[in-house]
Amino acid sequence: MDGRFCRRRVDLKITLTESQKKLLIEHAENEKPNEACAILFGITNDTNSTVKEVFLTENIEESPTNFTISNEQLIEGYRLAEEKRMEVIGIFHSHPDSIAFPSDTDRKFMLGNPVVWVIYSGVSKDMKAYVLESDIREATIEIL
Repeated sequence: MDGRFCRRRVDLKITLTESQKKLLIEHAENEKPNEACAILFGITNDTNSTVKEVFLTENIEESPTNFTISNEQLIEGYRLAEEKRMEVIGIFHSHPDSIAFPSDTDRKFMLGNPVVWVIYSGVSKDMKAYVLESDIREATIEIL
């Protein structure tokens, strides 16, 4: 039998606490009209990433349609993750005026940052997660 028809698609999941979700939403709402951004630290295995700490960052572009985290904050974030013996498992950002789905720009940056991307929509107030494999794939967000 052809293996293409036997493979079961594994569901991917990112786990956040209610307080982490609230922190990210507050950050997104406070940064309006610009996109907010953050780095998510934690642990990961093949199918699940668990957020242990949220590192809020500044969008140096001050743009409602793009975000950039400064090199200094990126270095600080990776240093902190290493000190705490965690990994960078996700990137968070908001779409203040659109849906929670990766834009073409997001997709380009997802190629270079193969972690879970969590996006908050300022319009619908929902939060969704995505990974880029051969195509954009939605991941489940579990709130503890």
